[in-house]
Order: sequence, then C-alpha cells, then structure tokens
Amino acid sequence: MREIMYREAINEALDEEMARDETVFVIGEDVGVIGGNFKCTVGLLEKYGDMRCKDSPISEAGIVGIGVGAALTGMRPVVELMFGDFLMVAMDQICNQAAKITYMSGGQARVPLVIRTPFGGGRSSAAQHSQSFHAWMAHCPGLKVVTPSTGAEAKGLLKTAIRDDNPVIFFEHKMLYTQKFDTPEDDDYTIPFGKANIVHSGDRITIAATSIMVLKALKVAKELAKQGIYAEVIDLRTIVPLDRETIIESVKKTGRLLIVDEGHESFGISGEIAISIMQDVFYYLDAPITRLGTADVPLPFSPALEFPLIPDENSIREAVVRIV
Repeated sequence: MREIMYREAINEALDEEMARDETVFVIGEDVGVIGGNFKCTVGLLEKYGDMRCKDSPISEAGIVGIGVGAALTGMRPVVELMFGDFLMVAMDQICNQAAKITYMSGGQARVPLVIRTPFGGGRSSAAQHSQSFHAWMAHCPGLKVVTPSTGAEAKGLLKTAIRDDNPVIFFEHKMLYTQKFDTPEDDDYTIPFGKANIVHSGDRITIAATSIMVLKALKVAKELAKQGIYAEVIDLRTIVPLDRETIIESVKKTGRLLIVDEGHESFGISGEIAISIMQDVFYYLDAPITRLGTADVPLPFSPALEFPLIPDENSIREAVVRIV
C-alpha cells in the first residue's frame, strides 16, 4: 500500500490492464496528448501509442459507437466521456445498443465495454456539468453501474470492469480526483462486483452510501461514536449489481437506515434501495427508512447556492441524530 491520488489509481489500473491485455485501449476527448481532462490518462499515449490511446472528435455518440463496435469485434475499449452529463448525448448507443446486444443475439455477441465518466457537484460547474446520472444508467437492464469511493476502490473496481464481458458505466466523482488514498500496488488487485463494503461498524443505525458520500458518512460516524452513537457505514460500491443482503443484515442489527446518495432524491437510487429491502426488514425497523440526496433542482453555478443543495457532513449528522 502507498498513498496516491484517486486519478493516479485510475491511471494505474488502465496502465496495468493495457499491459496485461493487448485488446484493451482507451478512447475519448483529450485522453491522449493532454492526458485527459482530469489527468487520468497521463503517459498512456507515450507508452502505448496512438492506436491504443486515441484522441477522438467531440462526439459522444460517435465515441461510444466506436466502443460498441470495437467490443463486438473482440476488443476491450475504455471510453472516457469528459462529463457524466454528456451520457445523454449517447443514450441510443448506450441503452439501445450496448445494453441490449447480448440479449438480442441470444448470447452470441458480447460487449465488454467500459464507459468512464466524472459526475457530481462541488466544482461550481453549473447545471450542465454537475449532474449525477447513475440512477438513469441503473434503470437500463444490461448495464453494470459502479461508483468507487476511494483510490483503492477505483483501482480494484476499474480492473474488474475492464475484465468484465458486459458493458459497465464507471462513475468517478470529480471532487475525488486529487484526494489521496492508500492504494495497493498489486497489478492483479481486483474488487468483485455486487459486494458492498462495511467501512465502519455500528449497532444504532445503518448508513448506506455511494461514492464521495461514503467518505462524508464515515467522517460523521467517527465523530458520533465519541457521543455513543455507533453508526454502521456501508459503501455500496456497485449500484448494479446491488448487494441487498449486506444492507438487509445490517438493518436487522441496527433497526434504522439512512441512505445517502448525491443523486436527486426523487425517483433515485435511495428510493429504490428503500423499497427493495422493505419486505425483508419491515419488522426489524425502529424508525422509518430515510433518504438524503441532492435537492430536486438544477445545480446553480454560484457556490453559495450550490453547496447547500448537496448532502454534506452537517446534513448527514443531523439526519442520523434525528433518526436515532
């Protein structure tokens, strides 16, 4: 283990998988010469050449379409979209093609495609560059959806995604890129999909969180433990597949559940988790299941208006105390 930035962990995973498998290549806007908008592909062009680290035109539909076609011919493309908001430009390629080809071919074709993209607010990038569309992707059968919370999670989950024979949407929170985390040096380090991680044990309340919200919830849990309120924090890791069993067993122990996700509260991940586990935990609950997410409005450009809309340590702490 050594401490590196989140973006360096992603770069390391890409580098190791490209070295391990010649069918792996990276394509996207500015991934080559510039090394990626958030510097996740620095050095790959020099090491692997233009055919395996390809700068693309500004056409998300075209980039993803190339990725789908390449995957169908035996390659393992890793497509980078500069912002998660731009997934909307390529929804036909993602949801009508990549997600359905294996099903529509009766399993005769496979699409081992990874789409990496940053998401979330916090950089004052305004309403068209700050959105969290992981719930949209999770709604489409045939896609796997990943939300790594740390550098170690990013490396292990990305390597698993690249080796997977199905299309994977890999969401990287843009506020994590320059944060440092202890990350394994092992070039065969992988994390299985569909297995959540309990990052803090407790018996008073369960907090199930995604991406950067895991770090905020963990900080709150450590502070509240000093006051005798012991929260169990679960890093969901993957939205699809979702590890319902770990959440259910935790809630049976604690009797309370707070779901924290940066997506908008309405029709989102938190609501789906709540209803999907309800029949298994209903008689164990000591309080109603509560969700905490971003307010149902477009994110403003102004930091003074943006930050209060996104869950933070204060709002998580208040929610836990209220529930307990």
